[in-house]
Amino acid sequence: PAIFTYGHTQQFKEDSLIRHLEPNLAHNLDLLRISANFSLKALASPWTTDSHIHIYKVTPKQAALSKDPKASKAPRIYGRAISILREFSSTSFERTLVDALNAIDLHSLESKSDNHLFINFLGDVEKTVLDPVEVERVVGNILQSHGERVSGLGIVEVETRLVCSLQHDSPSIALRLVASNPTGYVQVMNTYVEASDEAGNEKTFKLIGGTKGSLAGTGDSSWEGLAVSTPYMLTRPFDAQRKYAMRASDTVYCYDLPALFEAAVEENWVGLTGSKAESQVNTSTIAAKRASIVKRASIVNREAEVRAAGQPGMVMYTTELVVQKKSSAPASGTWTMQDYLNGDLQLVEMNRGAGANDVGMVAWIMTLKTYEYPAGRQLVLIANDITHKAGSFGTREDVVFKLASEYAREKCIPRLYVAANSGARIGVAEGVRKSFQVAFKDPSKPENGFDFLYVTKDDYMRLGSARKEIIAEPFSLNGEEVYRITDIIGSEPDLGVENLKGSGLIAGETSAAYEEIFTMTIVLGRTVGIGAYLVRLGQRTIQKESDSPIILTGYQALNKLMGVDVYSTNDQLGGPGIMYPNGVSHMVEPDHLSAVKAAVQWLSYVPSARGSLLPITDVRGFDSIERSIDFTPAPGTPYDPRALLEGTKNDDGTWLSGFFDKGSFTETLSGWAQTVIAGRARLGGIPMGVVITENRTAEAIKPADPADLKASEAVIQQAGCVWFPNSAYKTAQAIRDFRTEDLPLIVFANWRGFSGGQRDMFDEVLKYGSMIVDAFVAYEQPVFVFIPPFAEIRGGAWVVLDASINAAVMEMYATAGSARGGVLEANGAASVKYRTKDLIKTMHRLDDTLKSLDAKLGGDLPSEETESIKKEISNRERALLPVYEQISVQFCELHDTPGRMEAVGVIQKQVEWTQARSFFYWRLRRKLAEFDLRKKIVSASNVGHGVKSLKPLEASALIKTWYATMGDNKVEAWDNDQAILTWMADHNQDLEGKVEEYKKECIVQEVCKVMSTVGSGANTGAVGVVEGLSRALKEMESTEQNDFKKLLKETLQL
Repeated sequence: PAIFTYGHTQQFKEDSLIRHLEPNLAHNLDLLRISANFSLKALASPWTTDSHIHIYKVTPKQAALSKDPKASKAPRIYGRAISILREFSSTSFERTLVDALNAIDLHSLESKSDNHLFINFLGDVEKTVLDPVEVERVVGNILQSHGERVSGLGIVEVETRLVCSLQHDSPSIALRLVASNPTGYVQVMNTYVEASDEAGNEKTFKLIGGTKGSLAGTGDSSWEGLAVSTPYMLTRPFDAQRKYAMRASDTVYCYDLPALFEAAVEENWVGLTGSKAESQVNTSTIAAKRASIVKRASIVNREAEVRAAGQPGMVMYTTELVVQKKSSAPASGTWTMQDYLNGDLQLVEMNRGAGANDVGMVAWIMTLKTYEYPAGRQLVLIANDITHKAGSFGTREDVVFKLASEYAREKCIPRLYVAANSGARIGVAEGVRKSFQVAFKDPSKPENGFDFLYVTKDDYMRLGSARKEIIAEPFSLNGEEVYRITDIIGSEPDLGVENLKGSGLIAGETSAAYEEIFTMTIVLGRTVGIGAYLVRLGQRTIQKESDSPIILTGYQALNKLMGVDVYSTNDQLGGPGIMYPNGVSHMVEPDHLSAVKAAVQWLSYVPSARGSLLPITDVRGFDSIERSIDFTPAPGTPYDPRALLEGTKNDDGTWLSGFFDKGSFTETLSGWAQTVIAGRARLGGIPMGVVITENRTAEAIKPADPADLKASEAVIQQAGCVWFPNSAYKTAQAIRDFRTEDLPLIVFANWRGFSGGQRDMFDEVLKYGSMIVDAFVAYEQPVFVFIPPFAEIRGGAWVVLDASINAAVMEMYATAGSARGGVLEANGAASVKYRTKDLIKTMHRLDDTLKSLDAKLGGDLPSEETESIKKEISNRERALLPVYEQISVQFCELHDTPGRMEAVGVIQKQVEWTQARSFFYWRLRRKLAEFDLRKKIVSASNVGHGVKSLKPLEASALIKTWYATMGDNKVEAWDNDQAILTWMADHNQDLEGKVEEYKKECIVQEVCKVMSTVGSGANTGAVGVVEGLSRALKEMESTEQNDFKKLLKETLQL
């Protein structure tokens, strides 16, 4: 039916805004909230089976624009839907939503941005018992499924009102769920309840605790505390900050970052993080890398179904870390760097609304419930607020960064830094700038220059004597006493060099953090100066593809320095085209969300805390531990070495499995030094670092510098299976990264040596090759060096890979039959050790014809016949020489076989390639268990100076002794990995007991050593032991004291 309303307040003219709606329902449209700041025009009011939908075109009023002059003047569409239901359900909500979207779609040409939709549910639903958390989940999931259409219609906010009860006997409450997509990537939700204010005068919005948005910290809480009747603003809260961040550096507002992380974790459960291995050939260009995403999407299989089934309702909890003064600190105004230096500051976990910061650095402690850690893992996230003083680093920003990073180190958890800044802050003393005078050489001709700056005597009394803003000396100028300025101090904070001191503070902190915990930088906007150094000092870097340069100085400043416009963008100095090929950026991602997904995917390989257990996943359902490896390279044929790791398809499309779990390999640093491939993968669910040789020729491109007119782009061909300066550095860098991630490492070695030409020697190949050894020496987790099928290690390459570099963790293996290793390649060895004269000797020893001719030559023959025989011999030698050269090569090659390597003890064992996956899986599991036990043994021996601490190999030998003496174990079975694992599992309690016994024995020896000290300190040791016992006794509880005294009496027989 058609309904027309003629109201007395409108002099009985039709109220077209509520046409086709009963007047008693009109207030449910919340039109007064719109009309306060907008002029309304009704466009349509369609009915559906259970909804009244009203579409309005709203235009900002001039009075509202005067209060918000930067707001858009363009008209918008406001949709209002009233749905009368008996009970609320996901189906009813989705039906109403779709009807409303259809109605807005019919008028979509009226506005493409800043549109709004309000849905109000009425009826018996008010008596329904509902959980706000569940309502939020339902509404959020449905809006997410229609997210693309909502965004396409320019709807920036979907507001849902629902009245329900929490319990059958409780009064009804009104919920408001406000959903938006501020980043353009992820929907966020805030859930409020309409509650009376403290005075009980009016209804206000109160944020509900325990909901997804409040616990995850993904919402902006912008309606908190506002009256329910508060008009809709022309500009939504934080839109100005978001637009500034996007305009300044194409980045997101820092308080929107938690929403990106939540979305990334949710996709982690599905297994679609978008940051899998860059498995395509020649991924040096970003375009090629983007194309590889097609392959990543194919990973959606049974694994995705298994992962998604276990996803919890809440995948992230977020709490902001806020710097505050300690209660014991002197009361004053805003805290400063001096308060930090005095030790008066502390980092406090606090739930506060978005935008409450007064510092341009924000930090959070996050708990992510990932697939690898469903119970949750923690990390510290630090981010620049680019909307606060352009994201520059002042001393207060440095303090927040420092304390948050230290907090991560104390908890041994990962520390991530999202970079979008403008470097160290620069300022000037405004008070002095308004007061200084200039002593011109000729006041009538100021263009001739000046002598100095000065202030008058009155200004000096005010600025110098009273405020200490300047240092000046008296000077007579034209008979007047003035004060020549020698130093400007200023009253404002953070004007200059003090910011550089703060930059040094956080630079040192980041360097220390890299060594102690997992550090990573996600570059989502420009990062300048100290920001660029933090990127490099944190090492692991994910850079957004566009508008995220990593630079020391902006291009405008460089152009001014050189006096000519050489550079046109910062990307020429530090964009992905520079930082990805040079190895500063490990990965490049197309957008903000993809970069965060890549970070979460990287974290999936890393333990939750430094030194804790590895995140081992279950591979059942999509791969098998005991399967054989299908892919085997053909001898002498170049191939993509990634196929060895992750498998590939053959010409007919059949899948050939590789060494690691299918789809688990993620490559990093692929744009740099492409003769080496590095990344992370899983072996039977166990994360590992991996380095493998590229056997094909690669190109190293050095761009032409626009500042050098004579420069041109240089393309250098780099042969496969050779270490060049950049690839040697990349190898060392990757090993260092794996070490600080606590990952076991496998190196698939196929190097003929180092490139030793003049250019490469000048480019420091020797230095970078030595860094590989340094990296291995520092390694603490198991390292396997494996020579794959038809591969070889020669000369200097073997030297930097040999297991004796760090015998406590390293082991070498070779593929049975086809692997090779030696000082020189067989051809080279033959040319040196099997010269022509040696070949001739071998011919005469083996060839029957030559032996016959030699016999004839030994008799008493005429000279003519002798010459004829010699000629025959010479001809025969020349004929046999080619084949005997091949024989010599084969002879020398037989010195390089895996059999000889094993016989002389340079490798641990020969391994059949097809069974290498199973072998190394069990070897790795055994080594991880053994390393964990021996770490406890080494720790037990560290009791003082009197007892020598065990070395790791000595601890392993002790475990072997325990094995031989426990039960009927045979020492020969020590190399049986599965048997040792079973033994360690079955005797876990016994082994823990032996560790305790060993620790006790070490303590006994230490005390004996101290007590038996001779010489001048003889009595000191005994007195020290007794005094130590006395102090310990005083710190014990009374029951503990009695037990200890009893033990002491019984032991000493007192």
